[in-house]
Amino acid sequence: MSKPLTGPGRDGDPRRMEPGVDNRPVDDRPVAVEERVVTKPARTSAAAAFALAFGVAAFVCVLIVILSPVGLVLGIIGVILGVIGLRAARRVGITGKGVAIAGLVLSGLAIVISIAFAAGVVTVLNNDSAVDRIEQEVDKMRDTVPDNVEVPQP
Repeated sequence: MSKPLTGPGRDGDPRRMEPGVDNRPVDDRPVAVEERVVTKPARTSAAAAFALAFGVAAFVCVLIVILSPVGLVLGIIGVILGVIGLRAARRVGITGKGVAIAGLVLSGLAIVISIAFAAGVVTVLNNDSAVDRIEQEVDKMRDTVPDNVEVPQP
């Protein structure tokens, strides 16, 4: 199938390689041999990528206050995936350390904000004077709303 290696590539070259055990040229003159190193491109850890996605989703959910409990759950999942992504990024041929760290940071922030929001809500609801003030404000708003509202018809 393939011919033995030769210096410049001609069969009549005195530096022709003889097939044998050691593959040295016949006349011991050095022959330039090109070596090619084939490397596979590094892959980003899937866990790190998912950690970032869950971290962003958790952070957005926490900023939308009503979805704070969902953000808490997504943040916990993001932290777990971030740790797995950091461990996977240590292996040869797998990248994603920065992505995993970003996912961990966003997930951690989402968890902290969600817990702070939950603590604030619980504190307000357990304070009787605060609940009374909220009820008074709601009653005042209810009194200012007109009973009869006319909606124009087209």
